[in-house]
Amino acid sequence: MAYTRGSSTNIIVGAAALFTFGTEMADSDLPAYADGESMRDTLQDDSTFTNVGYTMNGLELQFQPDFGEVQVDQVLDVAKLYKQGMQVNMNTTFAEATLENLLVAIAASSSDLYDLTAGTGLSDGSKEMLVNAGNLGECPVERGLVAVGPGTGDCAPTEQVERIYVAYRALSIDNVTVSAKRDEASMFDVSFRLLPDNNGAYGKIVDRIIPAGV
Repeated sequence: MAYTRGSSTNIIVGAAALFTFGTEMADSDLPAYADGESMRDTLQDDSTFTNVGYTMNGLELQFQPDFGEVQVDQVLDVAKLYKQGMQVNMNTTFAEATLENLLVAIAASSSDLYDLTAGTGLSDGSKEMLVNAGNLGECPVERGLVAVGPGTGDCAPTEQVERIYVAYRALSIDNVTVSAKRDEASMFDVSFRLLPDNNGAYGKIVDRIIPAGV
């Protein structure tokens, strides 16, 4: 086989659409694939998932393994490494400063956000979010995350390719700043710590070739 430098079709450029699930998620909670339809459209039509809208600086997955060392007398370097820990993070910035997105960013309970009854000085669509300190021993709020972005492929008119990132248990762990400034949009920087499910899986990444619709 002749040598080739590489394949430009394996280069991925473009942002992903991000959706949240109200609680921790199992694989069975994901909607089924549909012929001729992107998973973005499928998730948009599923009431159990919420589209966070615009994001900034894309989506970043960080895998941080932790290795222990075995040292022996006869070798100046370590003789063996063994894996003793693992951490996975997902980072992004919510560019739509809605109360729904703030709720996810600060890992607040869904019950802290509610609709206000229209009346004097209030129109339909008014909302209120309770900034709640929580209680001692309270369990942190975990949510599922699904991001759908471009995948590898030739981008041929007859072929659609997408990459789907699924996180079963995501918990917002970093500080979140809410600002109102004259020369800067209000955005929420969010760092999610991903936790494994009972099978030890953080989630999955799917490269999907979308078949044509029937």
